[in-house]
Amino acid sequence: MLEVNGLSVDYGSNRVVRNLDLKLNESEILMLVGPTGCGKTTVLQALAGLIPVTEGKIAQGGWISTPEKSVPPEKRNVGMVFQDFALFPHLTVEQNVQFRLKDNTLADHWLELLGLSDFRQAKPSRLSGGQKQRVALARTLAHEPSYVLLDEPLSNLDAALKDTLRWDIRDALKKAGVPAIWVTHDQDEALSVGDRVGILNKGVLEQLDTPEQCFEKPASKFVARFLGEASFLQGRIAGSNVETAIGSAPVYTADNSQELVELLVRPDDVIVSHSPEHANATVLRSRFEGGSRLLFAALDSGETVSARVSHELKVMPDQRVHLTLQSSHPLSALSQ
Repeated sequence: MLEVNGLSVDYGSNRVVRNLDLKLNESEILMLVGPTGCGKTTVLQALAGLIPVTEGKIAQGGWISTPEKSVPPEKRNVGMVFQDFALFPHLTVEQNVQFRLKDNTLADHWLELLGLSDFRQAKPSRLSGGQKQRVALARTLAHEPSYVLLDEPLSNLDAALKDTLRWDIRDALKKAGVPAIWVTHDQDEALSVGDRVGILNKGVLEQLDTPEQCFEKPASKFVARFLGEASFLQGRIAGSNVETAIGSAPVYTADNSQELVELLVRPDDVIVSHSPEHANATVLRSRFEGGSRLLFAALDSGETVSARVSHELKVMPDQRVHLTLQSSHPLSALSQ
């Protein structure tokens, strides 16, 4: 188990990570997300022992690292997977994976498992980006790390390859039974791959929970917006429902002491129909997404909301439409 308590990191007088607490169980994958400059990579560097920490402690197995007594990187048995692969260009795939290994049994195991057997004698220059990342992962896992840190491992790959490789990496980590922290800026990647998701904002961990909880019950507006399209409608508590300008919906454990709330509405919670006589919104813009369209509309109440519709429904800017809030599951309401 990797355990982090009260971790803070300063760059000069600037505190970039503040009071970070987390526990990583065996074989658990934690996705760490947040905007550029929020401290994601700094957290990885601190956990790897590459930069000093200002406060707190990091513990794993038989060692504890603190500001007063730091454990060096080579004593932490940590595996690193980088976005630029970090392979030795003059070595073959096999030599890269076997580097500094006394027993090549595990190297052979991961070469086979990650589909690299046919590329053993190839140099990195002959490999695709996806193959290079598989080699980097095989090398990491062959050394039996206590935990693995992945710094945006898919950011240099094309979209089609990302979708396949993310699952290959996840499966390999699970088969190795090793805990991992995976930094990404891709919200879809974070929600689909991680056992838990941590959302960083200006060095502060705003929420750490399962992907479902973070998406459906965000701790703040920042979390809600970072993990997908999010609209907030003014609402009034009415029993177990919230009434809004476009209808009512059930809510999670409504705080009846707060009569007025802001209801988190995702695009799939809104129904759009062509009904000029009942129109209650004006389309501002429409974004084609292949199988669907994402509409942004201004309600007659003065609020704005996004809605996802079939790509067959062609709605143009300035068109009047009727929007209805429709959700079979509870939505999240935040106090005003």
